[in-house]
Amino acid sequence: MILPKVRDPRFTTIRRGGTLTDADHRRLALWAALCAEHVLHLFEAARPADPRPREAIAHARAWVRGEVGMMRARAAGGHAMGAARDLRGAARHAAYAAGQAGAVAHVAAHELGAAAYAIKAARAAAPEGEGETAGRRECRWQRARLPAEIRELVLDDQRLRNDICWSVFTP
Repeated sequence: MILPKVRDPRFTTIRRGGTLTDADHRRLALWAALCAEHVLHLFEAARPADPRPREAIAHARAWVRGEVGMMRARAAGGHAMGAARDLRGAARHAAYAAGQAGAVAHVAAHELGAAAYAIKAARAAAPEGEGETAGRRECRWQRARLPAEIRELVLDDQRLRNDICWSVFTP
């Protein structure tokens, strides 16, 4: 479970009654794609011939550029999650990160899912006993790449949803 039971209006676009601008929605999608891409190699090492997670990330970016619609980006995200179905560990989490990135076009709050699954992938890929350190390092890497315009929004979202995101955002 990565989405709260009650939607945060800061992650709902203005035209749908929330406070999120289209520009910030696009920034969230790009950041989520970046987080997922950072660990994509963990999936591709296990399934080099499966393009679905990479395609989900590409569709998220194409949505930002206005080249594909929300439904297409969301569907690509779903296909990436399907690629994870029979996997375990880092490869599975990396595919889920890509799927969450693709879903940001539909629900902006999936941005945190992409980041959380990427951290889980980094943890799972680390040598035994080094998972927590690898996860904290991945979290710092992600935070260093947050655009200034959405930085406080995402950091507050991490604080609020840390418990339902496996506590991966704990420093």
